Amino acid sequence: MAKFWNFVLFQIGWFACVLGAAYHAPWLGVFNALFILMLHCKRSKHKQAENNLLLLAALFGLVFDSLLLQLGWVSFEPVAYWPDALSPPWMIALWALFASTLNISLNWLKKYTLVAYLLGAVSGPLCYWAGERLGALHLVNFNMAMVYLAVGWAIAVPLLLKVAAALMNKEINRV
Repeated sequence: MAKFWNFVLFQIGWFACVLGAAYHAPWLGVFNALFILMLHCKRSKHKQAENNLLLLAALFGLVFDSLLLQLGWVSFEPVAYWPDALSPPWMIALWALFASTLNISLNWLKKYTLVAYLLGAVSGPLCYWAGERLGALHLVNFNMAMVYLAVGWAIAVPLLLKVAAALMNKEINRV
């Protein structure tokens, strides 16, 4: 049942962030995501590992999407109280939400590295395309953005799964 709720809460958070951005209320999505992440961490048996994973994924996403923004291949609506040169906070929240699935609903993927590469290469770009279709962002240079996203997410998914496993093992062995 935990896998089901983890997946459902991720989807709720994803739509809150994307639709919040699309309807000019990006902080609403961020606060929704933070609430979901707080519940996730509170229920986790391995709080330190989960907290570290969420933070690392958020930082990775900040760099990854800020580079995409700086290359001019994507644009986002400005967010109040947030630097325009950086990926918006709702995108960073999405990375943390994604990380919250790695040890629960996507835990099975740790055994299948090739599938993780393929899933990342396909689902990453599809999520950004869906975000564009919903009005949350604009893929300025669609082709270059899709190549960047496919390669980047093909690397990010297995990498974050390995980080999740390593952090979990470190916390389990520490106890």
